[in-house]
Amino acid sequence: MRSGRKTSGELDEEHLVRLVARGDRAAFEELYRRTSPWMAVRLRRRCADEQIVAEVMQETYLAVWRAAGAFIGAAAGGTAVGWLWTIAARRLVDAFRRRAHHAEPPPEAAPRSMAPAAEEEALATTVGGEVGDALRRLAPELRQVLQAMVLDGLSVRETSVLLGLPEGTVKTRARRARIEMRKALA
Repeated sequence: MRSGRKTSGELDEEHLVRLVARGDRAAFEELYRRTSPWMAVRLRRRCADEQIVAEVMQETYLAVWRAAGAFIGAAAGGTAVGWLWTIAARRLVDAFRRRAHHAEPPPEAAPRSMAPAAEEEALATTVGGEVGDALRRLAPELRQVLQAMVLDGLSVRETSVLLGLPEGTVKTRARRARIEMRKALA
């Protein structure tokens, strides 16, 4: 007969995060085992540099260990997986910014053109062809929403949290972005 307590292998990701918040190393290891493969795949889709992917993975799970207590979860309409991806996506953008910052020539030798934003660089390596061109021509605020919802697979609520926007604004921008994309691809 089994006891009423579930093992970490039987818990969903949200419960694992709650256990991690209490310092449960076994729950953290199980969460990592379950989520790190897809996390690495998603990061590799946005970045071809394995060193950056490994760095972002490490920073993401360190942040999860440290901030698991801040996870609100289903109470705010989010998911543990969405929360993890939000952390990873932000860490990836930070890594692109660091790389761009360190790769720039000294100010006196730098050309006067603007370097593409980290998000632009990630988008360029993710989506190509006519679709990529159409995405890059979208206004930045529309592209951010579309990228979060379509490329990153986040819900309206998760996109709202990620971008710090009201849900209605996210829905409106997503609709406008889709209309613009249809026009550009027609």
